[in-house]
Amino acid sequence: MGTSSTHHNGLLRFTTAGSVDDGKSTLIGRLLYDSKSIFEDQLEAVEEASKHKGLEVADLSLLTDGLRAEREQGITIDVAYRYFATPKRKFIIADTPGHIQYTRNMVTGASTADLAIILIDARNGLVEQTHRHSFIASLLGLNHLVVCVNKMDLVDYNEATFHEIVSQFKSFSSRLDIKDITFIPISALKGDNVVESSKNLPWFGGSSLLHHLENVHVGADRNMQDCRFPVQYVIRPQTNENRDFRGYAGRIASGVFKKGDAVVALPSGRETVIESILLGEEEMEIAFPPLSVVMTLQDDIDLSRGEMLVRKNNQPKMTTELDAKICWLDSRSLNPSSRLIVRHLSQEVQAKISEVLYRININTLHRDEECREIGMNDIARVKIKTASPILADPYRTNRTTGAFILVDPSTHATVAAGVIG
Repeated sequence: MGTSSTHHNGLLRFTTAGSVDDGKSTLIGRLLYDSKSIFEDQLEAVEEASKHKGLEVADLSLLTDGLRAEREQGITIDVAYRYFATPKRKFIIADTPGHIQYTRNMVTGASTADLAIILIDARNGLVEQTHRHSFIASLLGLNHLVVCVNKMDLVDYNEATFHEIVSQFKSFSSRLDIKDITFIPISALKGDNVVESSKNLPWFGGSSLLHHLENVHVGADRNMQDCRFPVQYVIRPQTNENRDFRGYAGRIASGVFKKGDAVVALPSGRETVIESILLGEEEMEIAFPPLSVVMTLQDDIDLSRGEMLVRKNNQPKMTTELDAKICWLDSRSLNPSSRLIVRHLSQEVQAKISEVLYRININTLHRDEECREIGMNDIARVKIKTASPILADPYRTNRTTGAFILVDPSTHATVAAGVIG
């Protein structure tokens, strides 16, 4: 872990989102470059490639875009995870492309993040993608948003331009459920305010982006109250010395489990006590999210995949009717009569969408109750009927047990991501 300050701030997972040319690649390149998180040979390759393009300065977007020639022909799809560290903190960046058809990547990238960076081009102000990405960050329960107003060099570092964008964003975001929003004017290309504060922005009293990322406090965002341990599989070694061993493997979704705790197995309702918790070969007295562990129980209970260990006086809801917000990801529109599969934790259940309540207009955040047609990238509130019960919590209180995806059983494609409640 290194110094105590590293330990104190821990790991920050953040996601970056913006429209196609808002400068995400350059921003990430600049963070890596100015915080000395790239290797000499990478830097030389970037400088070499930049010279080939006839550029005076190194094109830092090449760091993220992978120095690929084929990038000229196609669009880079998918979520790329990058890791870097400063003496104060370790970081994982989920970089998600800005093209509208890749909303699904924003959903994937943001689902494990603590914070989202939304990039806005100072010349264009808020665009539909700004609204969409901010709404998804709010929907996915991110408590921290950093709005970077980029390309300030192209508007002569004008203070009024920055404040105009801030007030536009504030009037939009007042309807979002995000507790902490920070606004920072930057130029990723020139390096203003990304890692170091900038002389070009003397009117800005706040800190640089990296300083903010190093110091933002996200520890309390994990749910340590509600104990939820979904069983992924049962371990029964068929060897002589371990003939009676029966362990339940899974990843702790939330809450803290201790050896000797009284627990209830759901859906059966059988009560028992945790006999041991194993992390690999090591016995643990205590375990918490997101550790993957094996638990053994004092009683011989017949637990199987998809079942859950919880506390007696703190249980999830067992239900066959989900009230949820979904982001539709499939290129074919939602067909309410089609059969789907809900994949929730380690459970897979047949389901169908029984009702579309309304679609959300992404630009105004108003509910469009007339519109029942749900197409790609639309966000809607729906009711889902499942063939067997699901053990779920509202997403607001539990990001792990409150989220699910919908899968098309015929193509196995993920057609939507959803949050409960």
